[in-house]
Amino acid sequence: MEPTLKPKKFVKNPIKGTKFTIAVSSAKGGVGKSTFATNLALAMRNIGFKVGLLDADIYGPSLPKLFSINQKPESDEGKLIPINKYDIQCMSIGFLTDEQTPMIWRGPMVTSAIKTFTQKVDWKNLDFIIVDMPPGTGDTQLTFAQEIKLDGVIIISTPQEIALQDVKRGIKMFDKLGVKIIGLIDNMSHFIGDDKKKYAIFGEGGVKRTAKEFDKIFLGEIPIFQKVGSEGDKGKPIVESLPEHEASKIYVEIAKKIQSSLD
Repeated sequence: MEPTLKPKKFVKNPIKGTKFTIAVSSAKGGVGKSTFATNLALAMRNIGFKVGLLDADIYGPSLPKLFSINQKPESDEGKLIPINKYDIQCMSIGFLTDEQTPMIWRGPMVTSAIKTFTQKVDWKNLDFIIVDMPPGTGDTQLTFAQEIKLDGVIIISTPQEIALQDVKRGIKMFDKLGVKIIGLIDNMSHFIGDDKKKYAIFGEGGVKRTAKEFDKIFLGEIPIFQKVGSEGDKGKPIVESLPEHEASKIYVEIAKKIQSSLD
């Protein structure tokens, strides 16, 4: 039996220091959500916005690696100061723990950490905070949806049915909680081989069909580019390292669509 979720019951507190809070969610691990979130933040910066990036994946934080951040945040008058990298204000549990330390936490501890990052971080004069959500439909998602003012969520998936099963659960959850779904992204949709042919190795069109099924906007496809992975592994995402690359241009176009949806 599905739990009853009532969007009007909760008093939501906006994150101070920002105008819009946008979540990037998938409900499924391994679909490239964190890579998308970091590149989206940089793309939003490139079109003229002041951006923060909150890594809300308590159990598997990716931001320290993807942005090559190896320092701990300072504090001032009881508030954590975001670490500024690539002109993005950043915060992650990974900044506070060793890279290989497992986070063996129960739900209430996760909720407490999320509240710390949203209420006790000194975010300054931001247009957007991009929130990199963990996989699933658990404590983190519920805390943001029920207690924190989300202006919208972007759902990202690969096109195969095993990923889309979880994505559909995520869509239903956000709909029940009254959170606006800005649109769906088809990530790793295909790749172009050396023979210039298109190979849809995870299937084709699944995300677009899901968007139509749930009456959501389809924001576009991001093909597989080897450079997206290799640049992220170096700690300098492709939008930052290679702004003229085809992948970087796709991220910027998606950022513009997100801006338009909020306008």
